Amino acid sequence: MRKIVIAFLIVFLSTACSIKQRIDPIQINNTAVVCIQENPDVREGFLKEMEVVLKEKKIDYRIVRELNASNQCEWTATYTANWAWDLALYMVYAEIKVYHDGRLDGEAIYDARRGGANMSKFIDAEPKIRELIEQLIKQKQASLLWSTMEQVAI
Repeated sequence: MRKIVIAFLIVFLSTACSIKQRIDPIQINNTAVVCIQENPDVREGFLKEMEVVLKEKKIDYRIVRELNASNQCEWTATYTANWAWDLALYMVYAEIKVYHDGRLDGEAIYDARRGGANMSKFIDAEPKIRELIEQLIKQKQASLLWSTMEQVAI
């Protein structure tokens, strides 16, 4: 009985200090344009890192103040992030959602709100934002895939 209680406590304590990350990736054509709804409540560096990654992936984007029909955006993205103080300032939560024709198509969530004593919660935000976007956006590039298949076939 004592071993069961100890095992339960270990499992409970290890999950109580957990950091969660979930990615539901999207497939986007490399000719698509993504409208990103600016979130003034999030630190400026978050959007800047999003822009850097999208430029590197050669995905065209526009920053818009609000999402509406006049923007004429097939692909839209929203984001939010929060920082907290615990010995140091760190990003405790980040969420990026991508919509296609107004319907949720994919999302990336980083959640360290239950990080507790887990020291891996003290991350540099920019690499985490990059990781989330790179895993979220999978590009369709038929010409590159075709050329790879041709090389393999020869």
